[in-house]
Parts: sequence; C-alpha cells; structure tokens
Amino acid sequence: MIRQTIEDIELKIQQAGAISDPQRNELCQLLSQLKTEIATLDGEHAEQAKSIADFARISANEVTRAQKNPQLIKLSLNGLSASVEEFEKTHPRMVEIVNSICTTLSNLGI
Repeated sequence: MIRQTIEDIELKIQQAGAISDPQRNELCQLLSQLKTEIATLDGEHAEQAKSIADFARISANEVTRAQKNPQLIKLSLNGLSASVEEFEKTHPRMVEIVNSICTTLSNLGI
C-alpha cells in the first residue's frame, strides 16, 4: 500500500505541468529514496510509515492541483512533517528525505 502511494505520487509529479523538468527529476529521485527507506521498516513501524505515505500523497495532490489552495497546501505539508517526527531518532535518513521533499516543494513556491 505504501509503495503504491509513492508510485501514485510519482505519477502525479510526472504529469504536473507546473513543475519544471529539473524539479520533477529532483522530486522523483527523493521519492525513490523514500521508497528504499520504507522498504527497510519492520512491522512495528509500518503504521507510522503508512501515515507518512498518506500525508505525502495528500501533499502531492494539493501542490499539483491547477487551482492551488495555499491553506490546504500548508496543512498537508504540516501534516507530512508532523507524521515523521517519531522517526527522527530511529529513522533519521527517512526524516532527511521527507524534509528534502518538503523543502523542494517549498522552493517551488508551494
């Protein structure tokens, strides 16, 4: 389920006209790294990983919409950031990747 969510996000990013090719490539590379990190999680952390994937999907949906709602974008990105806080100590690489995704989206003006 989590892998499928990330693949759905990748597809949305590939189809988004508002994102330049270099930015698209950067986001897809970060999502690929996130997939790798998620694959290393054990069952204990699977529920938390699902939460991260869900917030990432929602965030991607909000930032790739034709008519963007800044409030919904902010809420979804805040939810994404909050969902990874628990991983900060046990999964620092995953937190780093998710933070990079948030930063990249923010740099896009989203």
